Amino acid sequence: MLHNTVGLNVCFFKAAQIQHKGVWGVEVQIDHLESIVLQIGEAVLATTETVDKLAVQVDTLASQVQQQGYQIFALSDAVQTLAENHDSALERLKQLTETLQSLVAAIESGEG
Repeated sequence: MLHNTVGLNVCFFKAAQIQHKGVWGVEVQIDHLESIVLQIGEAVLATTETVDKLAVQVDTLASQVQQQGYQIFALSDAVQTLAENHDSALERLKQLTETLQSLVAAIESGEG
């Protein structure tokens, strides 16, 4: 983009240098103006192409960010499910431990 800006500055500098010099000077002036307009047009086209490429890249990044958002949501849901399963497993383990303690107590009282 810096190249385009420099090109535009050169065009404006050339335009400032153009002077009326009679009939031939007007023809030269028109040639210079045509050249300047052409250079400005090329700079605008190059800038437009650059902006279009950047827009495509921004769209691609936005899509990737959206996909990552979905993945983060799925991951957090999986972690929540895992935590719930862990709590359930701990509760069952607590019940099993209590049952085993009751069995051990019953066996010990039967032996004594």
